[in-house]
Amino acid sequence: MRGIRRHMLVLAGVFLLAAGYLASRFVFGELASAQPKTMVFIPKTIDQRIEFWQVMKQGVFAAAKEYNVDVQVLGTETESDVDGQIRLLETTIKAKPKAIIFAANDYQRLAPVAQKAVQTGIKLITVDSGVKDVASTSFIATDNYAAGLKAGKAIGGRMENGDAVAIISFVKGSATAMEREQGVRDSFKDRSGVQLLDTYYCDASEEKAYEITKRLLQSEPRIRGIIGLNEPSAVGAAKAVRDLSSRVKLVGFDSSMDEIALIEDGVIQATIVQKPFNMGYLAVETAMKAWRGETASPTIDTGSEVITVDNMYEKENQKLLFPFVEK
Repeated sequence: MRGIRRHMLVLAGVFLLAAGYLASRFVFGELASAQPKTMVFIPKTIDQRIEFWQVMKQGVFAAAKEYNVDVQVLGTETESDVDGQIRLLETTIKAKPKAIIFAANDYQRLAPVAQKAVQTGIKLITVDSGVKDVASTSFIATDNYAAGLKAGKAIGGRMENGDAVAIISFVKGSATAMEREQGVRDSFKDRSGVQLLDTYYCDASEEKAYEITKRLLQSEPRIRGIIGLNEPSAVGAAKAVRDLSSRVKLVGFDSSMDEIALIEDGVIQATIVQKPFNMGYLAVETAMKAWRGETASPTIDTGSEVITVDNMYEKENQKLLFPFVEK
């Protein structure tokens, strides 16, 4: 575990100068006047503790540098602030940027304002999570249903008849959350001896996931498996399992530094790793193609991999686990 952490620090050092240059080219927090080649990136949250969005931002920056595009990053403090994201998108539309790269916090509630962006002629690239009935220029994401199937099979293979499995999700109404949960539940259709319990929502808060998991483990002795459907839910659940010295098996999503350490320590048995850097890079590239009148693929699946302690040291998986994250 210590060797892995040292490796991460070395990687961070290698890219430090490049990061400083990139950071000087972008505007954060407040929407500046849109210029001819300006894009706005709106992730689900700007909380820097959630590494998934930091890695996606680096992908956006890398492509923006290559294509000579100015990018403004805007976002709410939490993924559960749907009202705040609606207001933010409304404000962004009024500034008339050439493109908006957008990860919706709610599949239905963000639809009307997202449709407004499309109707005004802005190139809308949706990433990670889509919105209902909105014809964005392109949707770039993990196949979250398939990823949910992978997570369900990873935990299901570790369960015996009579065991129960709990799902810790993040924000109710998020397309990503719904698709992953459906994949998990469908993976258990042929496992009648294992019970899937209700889904519990932590609002993408590690602290809430921790408290939910503690209560579940103390009140439901049949639980032998937990699936955390994103980074905060997985880390919070894993820390509760560790602190209670529980023998519960756990499968998560993503690959934060905490998750990697918890895999090495045997607390998390597997994690479904996405490719957020690729999502960010391809979003900018796709927007540029649309500007030039080129055909953009309506859907791009960036893929996911199941990472365990047995395969995490393989070369290709190391690239997934240790992307550069600017703090």
